[in-house]
Amino acid sequence: MTKVISIIDSKKHVGEKVKIGAWVANKSGKGKILFLQFRDGTAFFQGVVVKNEVGEEMFQTAKSLTQETSVWVTGVIREDTRSKFGYEIGIEAIEVVGTSAEYPITPKEHGTDFLMDHRHLWLRSRKQHAVMQVRNEIIRATYEFYNKEGFVKMDSPILTGTAAEGTTDLFETDYFGRPAYLAQTGQLYAEAGAMAFGKVFTFGPTFRAEKSKTRRHLTEFWMIEPEMAFTTHEESLVVQERYVAFLVQSVLDNCDYALDVLERDKELLKSYTQLPFPRISYDDAIELLQKNGFDDIVWGDDFGSPHETFIANSFSKPVFILNYPKAIKAFYMKPHPTRDDVVICADLIAPEGYGEIIGGSERATDVEYLEEKIKEEGLNQEDYEWYLDLRRYGSVPHSGFGLGLERMVTWISGNEHIREAIPFPRMLHRIFP
Repeated sequence: MTKVISIIDSKKHVGEKVKIGAWVANKSGKGKILFLQFRDGTAFFQGVVVKNEVGEEMFQTAKSLTQETSVWVTGVIREDTRSKFGYEIGIEAIEVVGTSAEYPITPKEHGTDFLMDHRHLWLRSRKQHAVMQVRNEIIRATYEFYNKEGFVKMDSPILTGTAAEGTTDLFETDYFGRPAYLAQTGQLYAEAGAMAFGKVFTFGPTFRAEKSKTRRHLTEFWMIEPEMAFTTHEESLVVQERYVAFLVQSVLDNCDYALDVLERDKELLKSYTQLPFPRISYDDAIELLQKNGFDDIVWGDDFGSPHETFIANSFSKPVFILNYPKAIKAFYMKPHPTRDDVVICADLIAPEGYGEIIGGSERATDVEYLEEKIKEEGLNQEDYEWYLDLRRYGSVPHSGFGLGLERMVTWISGNEHIREAIPFPRMLHRIFP
């Protein structure tokens, strides 16, 4: 009986007759030879049909195949040094499973809006498939890293009654007669988890109602948010850089084919695994920008995309920017011990113009300080009493951070826009498909 395999496993079966379930991605050739491009969800590769070897009827079947028709294809695997994949199948038989008529995404160029309207089909394309493979590996490696480090996975709620970083960019909904919000972050709940388990991480969807159209913003995205008890911010920075380096190395180790499809510079990625990452204070970052022609920024401003890009390009690896002004950061961050104007925090900025991929801080532990900050933010303290309890009953120094999955995928895959880093992006004017 002919063995059924996946395309990605072809290299293990060179010289063997196999059977593969796949879709037709493209077709070319003339005369008595046809070249069929197949995909099966694991990879893309080529099948060759020679008329004199398969006969007239089978050759006509192959010739009539349309884009995205599903088939069972039987043949012998052989090496193909001309392709990125390195293998092909010499076809002996084709069985049509499901026909496909007038597939809308043809091999020609299409506009972004058209492709986004057909995102459910665009995911089948070679580049989008490769990006999703990178995303999947980052997710897999995340669980491996935190399991090895002794973290407990904790699920935080998606519906919340409180805001972690202000109420202006929340999606509000009615929760049986009272307002509730789609979560901006799982962090506050992760802090509760850290007080129970020591080290936890949450991983789930988060939502921001920012009316932003930049290439770095989504309204729905996924966050990985570790939280660690008895941990200083300095210790947290070490975990952060080790985690990022681990993700990059895991993609290099396990997504070789996807990186080839994306034409990503693997040596450049490898350089991002070399630790430690450089660090620069917010003060010095402002001075760096001002000395290089950025007259639009003054101390106290948050960084925009051009600022982050310039700072990142001043270093060869991801760079931590430390100790931002208190006024532009969240209420829960610990104040600096010797300065009243900054907090103990850091953002990790990715190279090549990809911007912030991690935001983290040491958390404030003084109840009175937090009460005052909650008041300053115009928040209802009653909604945060449970959070304040974490400081009333055995508080300890603790730190944590959040990594944006889509920004990480965009950076590692070398994509220009974050919308391609998630299967079905939600943006300011897009909620379909």
